Amino acid sequence: MCILSPTQPRASRAAALPGPSRQQVALDALRGLPISHIASQQQVSRKFVYQQLHQAQDALENAFATPPTEPPQLLFWLPVTKPWLHQLVLGLTLICHSSVRGVCELLQDLFDHPLSVGTVHNVLHQAVAAARRVNNQQDLACVRIGAFDEIFQAGRPVLVGADVASTYCYLLSPEEHRDATTWGVRLLELQERGFRPDCTIADFASGLRAGQALALPDVPCRGDVFHALQTATPLVGYLDNRAYEAMADRSRLESRQARIEYRQGRKDASLAGQLRYAREAEAKAIALADEVAVLISWLRHDVLAVRGPDYASRCALYDWIVTQLHQREPACPHRIRLVRVLLENQRDTLLAFAKQLDGDLEALAEDLVVPATMVWETRQVLSLASHRPERWQREQDLWRRWGSSYGVVRAAVEELLGQVVRASSVIENLNSRLRNYFFLRRHLGADYLTLLQFFLNHRRFVRSEHKERVGKSPKELLTGKRHGHWLSLLGHTAFSRN
Repeated sequence: MCILSPTQPRASRAAALPGPSRQQVALDALRGLPISHIASQQQVSRKFVYQQLHQAQDALENAFATPPTEPPQLLFWLPVTKPWLHQLVLGLTLICHSSVRGVCELLQDLFDHPLSVGTVHNVLHQAVAAARRVNNQQDLACVRIGAFDEIFQAGRPVLVGADVASTYCYLLSPEEHRDATTWGVRLLELQERGFRPDCTIADFASGLRAGQALALPDVPCRGDVFHALQTATPLVGYLDNRAYEAMADRSRLESRQARIEYRQGRKDASLAGQLRYAREAEAKAIALADEVAVLISWLRHDVLAVRGPDYASRCALYDWIVTQLHQREPACPHRIRLVRVLLENQRDTLLAFAKQLDGDLEALAEDLVVPATMVWETRQVLSLASHRPERWQREQDLWRRWGSSYGVVRAAVEELLGQVVRASSVIENLNSRLRNYFFLRRHLGADYLTLLQFFLNHRRFVRSEHKERVGKSPKELLTGKRHGHWLSLLGHTAFSRN
């Protein structure tokens, strides 16, 4: 005799019912026998009888359904396990930029597998520890030129830093402030991982530059040419629009005067005075727009261009442009002053690349054992536009004077010019990619950014304007060493069809 303890569950009649008996229940229900009678006969509940009836009806519908004209071709079998679902959640979030609720909806609709928001959040959170460990273990001694910037999300700053050559993101930190102390602390933390670049590039944020001066006093911080031109270029468009408005005002007054003269046979005296003033304003506006456009064009294409003159000539032309803007400042003080003050205060930082370039060219002449004048002449020829006859005439002269040596020097100078870094373009590119993730979340946590930083550094480029980057990740470009798939670095086993 078996005596059940109070805690030992007793098996139900329906659970113990064998398969043939279940089939008989379904058949009796399909024959139309009363559900209560079937339940009483088999000693089961009416709910159980209905369940068997529905299963039998579904089986009949599937058995007698019209077959498709072209049965779908099976590509491969996919074992859907919990670890694989965790990889899918990571892939949807990081590769497809999906929101957490979007992941839940996709799993429900396509896999018929409901997953809660909390579960998706936990899956992402579980990958943070491995991502943080990989991020912190990376030696930053390979970074030669670093770029910094600040990006904002929901009013809070996120400090960003990346290697210019490899695009490796070594700093992605949400902060409460962006003052000198905050920047200094983060830079000191980077120093503990070997961060000691030759120079950095940043915009003109005071907190950033002050923080670097405290943490890295011996590392120069160059000015970002992109931000300078981004401030100066809109001035040209604004003055052009103002000139067009002055032309339109003059044209309206002339049309109005012509109508009055046609109707009354004489000109309106007061309107003639307005027209005279409008013509003077138009002439001044056109002259100002044309002159400032020329000044900014010289700044872009001569002073701040890579293939420009030597450092001393750049400084002289730079100062002259600033002086000319200062003279025209009274004509539009609220717009010209902003550009003039920026250029006046940031000359040394903006032209730091040109000073370094001059030194590199001198070193190149010593390495190639050629006269410095030969390198300088080559640099001047390469600074000319390729469509100008003057360039080809001067190149023919250099080929005649130096022979095959000129070809070697020309190739070396072109390679050196191609390596010049003037702007933190890599940061702007990184910021544009970060925005695709930031818009999904109003508030960013440090854990989320840690995972995002890991993914961006270990995902291989599918395409790039730089051919050497295609098929490699930023970390591989930084270290020169191959690493595994980013999912395997997080402890997952990637699915393989073979």
